[in-house]
Order: sequence, then C-alpha cells, then structure tokens
Amino acid sequence: MATTLVLKFASLVVMCMVLGSPFAEAALPCGQVQFTVAPCIGYLRSPGPSVPAPCCNGIRTLKNQAKTIADRQGACRCLKSTSLSLPGLNLPALASLPGKCGVNFSYKITPSINCNTVN
Repeated sequence: MATTLVLKFASLVVMCMVLGSPFAEAALPCGQVQFTVAPCIGYLRSPGPSVPAPCCNGIRTLKNQAKTIADRQGACRCLKSTSLSLPGLNLPALASLPGKCGVNFSYKITPSINCNTVN
C-alpha cells in the first residue's frame, strides 16, 4: 500500500515537472528574458543601420514566450530594470528595437514605462 502511494506521488511530481505545475508562477523569469535579449546589448550601446540577426531572433523569441499578460508584464519589468542598470544604452534605439525587428510589442521599452498597464 505504501509503495503504491509513493509511486502515485512520484508520478504526479514527474507530470508536474514535464507539464508545468499549475501552481507555478506564470511570469517569465527575468534571467530567461535577459538571456534571450542579451545579443542586443552591443547594438543598443552603438546602434548601426540594421539590427543584428541574433538580436532580432531574441526579440522574436521573447515575443513568442510571453503568452500571458503576466508574462508580458514580467518581461516588461525585467527589460525596464535591466535598461536602468546597464550604462551606455541608447534609449531611443531600445524603444524602437522591436519594430526594427518586425515584432509588434504592445508597449515601448523605456525606463519610465508603467509595466502594470501592459496587456
């Protein structure tokens, strides 16, 4: 009896790990957001005529990962705090980055955005 209960519990734990726990936080982890857009840092410090492909790929990936409002608000907060902590970023280039990559974000990435209004 105890062995059967342990096996059922272990199966439930494995299913939650594979499918995602219903109790897990919906927002994307900031570290994941930062890693995804890290190829953009060089461009944002010294913008050129075109955005490098790895940067645009990261922006597209972020857009695809941020499926829920909580995800988008979490990504917004992460991008906002990261933009404030990295010296030398060209803020107009940051705000226009998704559009230059052909990606439509529902907000502009700026240090002054209120991420609670992102939907």
